[in-house]
Amino acid sequence: MIDLPDTFNAAEYFIDRNVREGRGAATAIECGHERVSYDALLERVNRVGSALRRHFRVRIEERVALVLLDSPEFIYSFFGAIKIGAVPVPINTLWKSQDYAYVLDDCRARVLIVSASLLPQIEAIPPDRRRYLEEIVVVGDSLPVRDGVHSFAELLAAGDDDLQAEATSKDDAAFWLYSSGSTGFPKGCVHLQHDMPFCAATYARSVLGITADDRCFSVAKLFFAYGLGNAMYFPFSVGAATILWPGPATATHVYSVIEQYRPTLFFSVPTNYAMLLAHERPGPDFDLSTVRLAVSAGEGLPPALYERFKARFGVEILDGIGSTEVLHIFISNHAGQTRPGTSGRLVPGYDARIVDDDGRAVATGEIGNLLVKGDSICSMYWNKHAKTRATIQGEWIHTGDKYSQDADGYFCYAGRCDDMLKVGGIWVSPVDVENALIEHPAVLECGVVGRCDQDRLVKPAAFVVLRDGVTGSPELAVTLQEFVRRRLADYKRPRWVEFVPRLPKTATGKIQRIRLRQ
Repeated sequence: MIDLPDTFNAAEYFIDRNVREGRGAATAIECGHERVSYDALLERVNRVGSALRRHFRVRIEERVALVLLDSPEFIYSFFGAIKIGAVPVPINTLWKSQDYAYVLDDCRARVLIVSASLLPQIEAIPPDRRRYLEEIVVVGDSLPVRDGVHSFAELLAAGDDDLQAEATSKDDAAFWLYSSGSTGFPKGCVHLQHDMPFCAATYARSVLGITADDRCFSVAKLFFAYGLGNAMYFPFSVGAATILWPGPATATHVYSVIEQYRPTLFFSVPTNYAMLLAHERPGPDFDLSTVRLAVSAGEGLPPALYERFKARFGVEILDGIGSTEVLHIFISNHAGQTRPGTSGRLVPGYDARIVDDDGRAVATGEIGNLLVKGDSICSMYWNKHAKTRATIQGEWIHTGDKYSQDADGYFCYAGRCDDMLKVGGIWVSPVDVENALIEHPAVLECGVVGRCDQDRLVKPAAFVVLRDGVTGSPELAVTLQEFVRRRLADYKRPRWVEFVPRLPKTATGKIQRIRLRQ
């Protein structure tokens, strides 16, 4: 899909190249009242990289931890580290001090760049739990002078406008991303210099048809794989603009950003699409007329949400599946060829197989384990040899997802491998039941798991979040059970319906069914 030289530096490709090809005056980043051109972006990336090298003695392959809200400083830091051959490690900004203690110890970063509002979580880590960390650079508020703590402005001032990119290999480590850790401790996925260009070529250009005229806005934040592509290296691959919003992704904020900054490509997750649809205002509806395509990932998009969004705004949502390990979306719906309720077809450049537990291919339409092959798969999980060998086998990675594929090549999500239920000897996908429930006008979102009845037999149980103004009751629970019964086989009907104010989720918006089961 893309031919790169053996000596290759991703920062030079995404930053310097845009200036070299004449796009220096074009807008690269919009964030609040701030506008950053590609010329200014290159200068600040150079300043961060040269300051890290000269003043903090950061060497090639050393990790630089980033605990940063979505902001221009995130991008300066990320590419500044890569340009000197160091390895930026973006970290979830929603975590607590114990989570940061684990990851900082695991990646062994000597330097951390952190948003001021998140600094207290770092300072709450006992000194013996951050034994490798030596220097902290803070973005935001002015700071009292103390050893080992510096302001980002100080870092920029200490750097140089010009910086020669380190002559890294296209197969060198470029950055790490930590998995969400929904089933245990987070795992550090080691991504290489060629991974971002591969995803930009396969998905952003082949599926989205991204051009320099596009404006990208991602509800998904930069610290995880989906947002990193949407809001950073996708637009930078063609000289387009990214619109950053550091605050929470409430419906009010998201609509405000769209109406003010007028994106052409909008990226979100199913939960946020449900929130947007539930939010209305008196008078004219929200104006999404500039959005030419919307994208969904993180979890399967229920067909009802797709239909309601398209009917209300006239915008097609391209649902797809990606992962931290594969870096971005590898199966996707395509514009004009969308099939609601499916993840779409293979993205050019990837291959997939669906196999049973013994590794044999399943028949068309049968559910099995999804394996994927493509050149953006991480090289390993850091310091997790056994897990790497179990998950990445040769060119193929076990995604941990259950899927089926129809005769036309469309993939249909059936849930995570450990989420499937066996009811009366028949496999049941929780996603099927959730999609049926969400069609009811009272339901905002829901999660389905297995629960044992009095005979210790597994049956579906539904946890339901109701729309504003709707009150849960035993009568409504029965109504929802009958609603599902009319749409699905009776054994898929939830035997229990519980109304909850919210569902437990990972930072990427995935329902944590393991917590529902608990």
